[in-house]
Amino acid sequence: MLEDVRVNDRLIIPAAELSWRFSRASGPGGQGVNTTDSRVELSWDLLGSDLLPTMLKERATERLGTRLVQGVVTITAAEHRSQLRNREAAAGRLAALVASAIAPPPRARRATRPSRGSVERRIADKKRRGQIKRNRRGDMD
Repeated sequence: MLEDVRVNDRLIIPAAELSWRFSRASGPGGQGVNTTDSRVELSWDLLGSDLLPTMLKERATERLGTRLVQGVVTITAAEHRSQLRNREAAAGRLAALVASAIAPPPRARRATRPSRGSVERRIADKKRRGQIKRNRRGDMD
C-alpha cells in the first residue's frame, strides 16, 4: 500500500523508514470533511537512517536546520480532498526537500570585469537619460 519514496536516481527512501499519520483536515470536503482522515503527516528520521553517508547527513542537517525536530523531518499535506492525493503530495514534497538538502553546493562565481564596450554603453545611456530629463525642464527666467 505505502511505497518507497524516490529522491533521485541513486537514493530511494524505503517505506519501512517512513512514518505516516492521518487526521481530519480543515477546508473543503462537504459532509465528508468531518469523517474522513484526509490530512497526511509524513515523517522520516534523517539522523537515524543509515541510507545517507555521513557527509550528506551533515549537509542535510545544516541545510534543513529548523525543519528537523530531533533529527526527524516532517511533511504535512492537506490541500486535497482525498487521502491518496495528499499522500502523493507529501511524498513528492519530501523527495524534493531531501534532494535539495543533499545537493552539492553551487559552483563559486568567478569574478569578471565588464567589457569596455558595456561600460561605454552604460555611460552613454545614463547621459542620454540625463539629457532627456534636462530637456523636460522649462527655462527658468
